[in-house]
Amino acid sequence: MRTFVHRDQITKVVFGSGTRARIPEEADALGCRRVLVLSTPDQADRAAELRELLGVAAAGVFTGAAPHTPVEVTGQAVACARSVAADAVLSVGGGSTVGLGKAITARTRLPHLALPTTYAGSEMTPILGETEGHRKTTRRLAAVRPRTVVYDVELTHTLPAAVSAVSGINAMAHAVEALYAQDADPVAFLLAGESLDALARALPLVSRRPDDPEARADALYGAWLAGTCLGMVGMALHHKVCHVLGGTFGLPHAETHAAVLPHVVAHNAPVTGDAMARVARALPGNDPATALFDFAGRLGAPRALRDLGMPESGIDRAAGLVVQDGYWNPRPVERGAVTALLTRAWAGEAP
Repeated sequence: MRTFVHRDQITKVVFGSGTRARIPEEADALGCRRVLVLSTPDQADRAAELRELLGVAAAGVFTGAAPHTPVEVTGQAVACARSVAADAVLSVGGGSTVGLGKAITARTRLPHLALPTTYAGSEMTPILGETEGHRKTTRRLAAVRPRTVVYDVELTHTLPAAVSAVSGINAMAHAVEALYAQDADPVAFLLAGESLDALARALPLVSRRPDDPEARADALYGAWLAGTCLGMVGMALHHKVCHVLGGTFGLPHAETHAAVLPHVVAHNAPVTGDAMARVARALPGNDPATALFDFAGRLGAPRALRDLGMPESGIDRAAGLVVQDGYWNPRPVERGAVTALLTRAWAGEAP
């Protein structure tokens, strides 16, 4: 008899096309009258659009969100929120901006609305990852989960094909780890499998036809499910490796996930039969790890950490940090094994 604990969601989700028009209504439903809009510098135009849409309910704009949520940036954003007497934050963008919104909520308890423009999935999780002194740490805090998430498929139409590919594989990594999580449950397993099916189906179409509305909707649907199941269960070796590489070497988040995922799957495959069978249903091939590696290659996603700026001399240091205070993993994590998988991922070799 199986036993499990299932965590339900507390986030309201609005999914569709053109749904950003509902942002003022959703802010009003939360009783928010002074909303600070957050973005990265390259999404400043989008943030300005949302400020105009909010009208008198907009308290201001902060466009300094950065990858891996540096604590110094969070400090600046909190000061900005206090200076304009914000009673809520609205993050517009990908994981960097959503992460900043979470970090602000953790420090101020301001409600957080999210308008994702990538497939990162962070908006559906209670996980807060922050970087300080070139070290990234994560916490699970129920309070940082956004109150409302508005998915507008229209906003993904202009996401470049290359960015869509790595962002989508990032989402697939969430789903894969949810399949064999320590606290896995039947609902999370079903959502993760459905997510993998949708992403495996949609991403090649998005790569060929970036403006295909149905493919874009399917990809965003898969990303939502991936984030949802990750929010229900814990993370394992893959996310630990990516957090170490991102925080220590400043590697780009989604691209790092794309390069690392096949190698971690190869490591865990011998002890995760049911999970691997479900991955194989979504991505048929000789084995799930190779199928993921080949899938990334077909999408043109980077498969070598050296191409992302990681020095070969950093492999040993990274391996040491991965096994230090590591996450639970279905297969024991030893430094030698981590060094081996990082070496292959650094060189872009097949898993």
